[in-house]
This record gives sequence, C-alpha cells and structure tokens, in this order.
Amino acid sequence: MHPLRHKSNHLRLGALEGGWYVDLVQVEEAAPGQLLVHDLYVDIVVPPRGRRYEVLDLDELADALRDGSIDALTAAGVLRNTQRFIDKHLRDLDREAPGSWPDFPPAAIRDLVELPPFGVG
Repeated sequence: MHPLRHKSNHLRLGALEGGWYVDLVQVEEAAPGQLLVHDLYVDIVVPPRGRRYEVLDLDELADALRDGSIDALTAAGVLRNTQRFIDKHLRDLDREAPGSWPDFPPAAIRDLVELPPFGVG
C-alpha cells in the first residue's frame, strides 16, 4: 500500500481564479521514473479569499466503495487524510477569517505553482 497524497491545481475559472482545486490521489511507482496516479474521489475547492472551502464528491467515494472500485481500508484512509488536510491547511478555529489563506498553498508544493498546467507543453 502506498501513502495517500494530494495534488493541487491552481484554479483559473472566473470567481474562483486564484483559488485551488485539491484532488486526493494515491501515487504508485509503476516503473522506475514512471508514476501512476489513482484518483481517490474526494476533492476540495479552496476559494482565493475567505475561509469557506468545499469538500466535493463524497458521494463518488461512497459509490466506489459500494461497487468495489475501492476497498474499505483505502476509503477509510481517504476520509482520514481528507480530515488531516483540512485540519492542517484549511481550518484555524482560534482566529477570524483572514483575507487570504495563511498556509495555502502548503509550503511543500509552492514550487509546483510555477509549473505549466497538465497537457501544456
């Protein structure tokens, strides 16, 4: 079993421009230097300002669990890691909502912001 990770894509869509779309994925090394990315269904939309984020596609996770596309252990990991991500990067219950996110994007992926979007070469 490989660790669960998230990938983040910077949004460029109207009112969400400057926000983030976070897709929880599982990364597997299929061969040396070749990664295989498995979508784990749960996504989070982080707007450019304010503190309101949205967790999306929990219904897709439930459907995948029901139809056997994902096992119970992996689904539990997806839910646990979604909550950990929210707690670490999106929730600060002791402060008023700032005009921008204090730790978003997370420092660990800030260099990725400069990369071109997928499919652009």
